[in-house]
Amino acid sequence: MTSSGLAGRVALVTGGAGGIGRAIAAALCQEGAAVAVADLDHDAAVACAATLGQAGADGGRAVGVRIDVSNSSDVGAAIAVAERELGPVEVLVNNAGIDVIEPFVESKEETWRRIVEVNYLGPVLCTRAVLDGMIERGYGRIISISSDAGKVGSSGEVVYSGTKGGLIAFSKALAREVATSGITVNCVCPGPTDTPLLDQIAERSQKMYDALARAAPMRRLGQPADIAPAVVFLASDGAAFITGQALSVSGGLTMT
Repeated sequence: MTSSGLAGRVALVTGGAGGIGRAIAAALCQEGAAVAVADLDHDAAVACAATLGQAGADGGRAVGVRIDVSNSSDVGAAIAVAERELGPVEVLVNNAGIDVIEPFVESKEETWRRIVEVNYLGPVLCTRAVLDGMIERGYGRIISISSDAGKVGSSGEVVYSGTKGGLIAFSKALAREVATSGITVNCVCPGPTDTPLLDQIAERSQKMYDALARAAPMRRLGQPADIAPAVVFLASDGAAFITGQALSVSGGLTMT
């Protein structure tokens, strides 16, 4: 038996088919939650859900759905499918995100717009789509994956850092508005984490990549499995009095 209070809860994880999102979906499923693995790659989402459903604890179930978080109609359709299959979404994890590692002066407007659409507008759209139901039921957990780059900035990730900082501010403001409705809103802020996104840094500069690991007091990069427990905690009953927070999970790289 699990003690998190997540058994039977319905969670939706965007960008859930790989990297940090997959680790989060797996951890929630292990706690007995019914998990909608929502991803732009529908086949990957379905495959991931099939694997997670077999491993889930306490009857945890999983279903794969396609979602383009930057498109409001697509978001609505994806959530409708998830709720038809599993039930009303009680835990939303805004994890989907993109970036292009390059100096700001070399970046293009097309890139900026896409990063803003996915990393900032995406969580706004997904949050709005589930919020009315959460308010009506008097319960909800909204957890967005921001980044330490949103707190302190990151060279080569100027617009990305801006979206992640904006996501923190959005979450804090929303937390104030819905605090009396039984809904908590928090962010988890990973430091440098071993995902395909970080591979872009290695491609540009192996020296920079190696420096990231040395910069953290723990002297290593994060792994997706390091991030997932923080999300599970913020979704759990034990975090019912925690809202408006941005928790860094970075091996001590950022201490705020």
